[in-house]
Amino acid sequence: MPTIEIIPISESALACVLPPPAALPKQQRLWAFADAVQALPETEEAVTGMNNLTVFVRAGTDLQAFSDGLLALWSQTEAVKRKGRRVRIPVVYGGEFGEDLTEVAAFHQTSAEEIVRRHTEPVYTVFMMGFQPGFPYLGGLPENLYTPRRAVPRIKVPAGSVGIGGSQTGVYPFASPGGWQIIGRTEAPLFQINANPPTLLAAGDTVQFVAERIWL
Repeated sequence: MPTIEIIPISESALACVLPPPAALPKQQRLWAFADAVQALPETEEAVTGMNNLTVFVRAGTDLQAFSDGLLALWSQTEAVKRKGRRVRIPVVYGGEFGEDLTEVAAFHQTSAEEIVRRHTEPVYTVFMMGFQPGFPYLGGLPENLYTPRRAVPRIKVPAGSVGIGGSQTGVYPFASPGGWQIIGRTEAPLFQINANPPTLLAAGDTVQFVAERIWL
């Protein structure tokens, strides 16, 4: 059973942190823990991160006593599998849509086609949503695709860009600055303000990338 460290980060917030690396069983237990913490009367909001949970408490809460209670609650919490949706995301890899594909291939001393094969083979799990509305942090990237972020981030990464950053892969819902290695792009709408819910994905969903085309 992984131990959890609880750290005060302000007068009204606690960070509950698990030791690395992030893994699906840990994240499943964090999801259940977050649900239990959110139900506590002292909790204003519980926000699940990657391998961590941030808890914002109501005014007047004794942080030390609350922290001790969270430790006890964690010891009683068991992982719960969420029955999420399976979502297939079509991707055009390489060329102007995936400017870093050839560099990622060179880093791993293999071909661009092999990088695409490795990226489309797994079924990923959405560990959390963050960074931008609709941005999924996906667990399950094969170790043979772990790639350092760019030394110099781009000022603008186009919406729909599919990237790799360290041990993570994800999709940018909106154009923004970013330092992930961009290997492809999708037209799948990850965030639509008028939809209900507005995000295509949620924590616990699974994702399969599908190669529509590879530009070299």
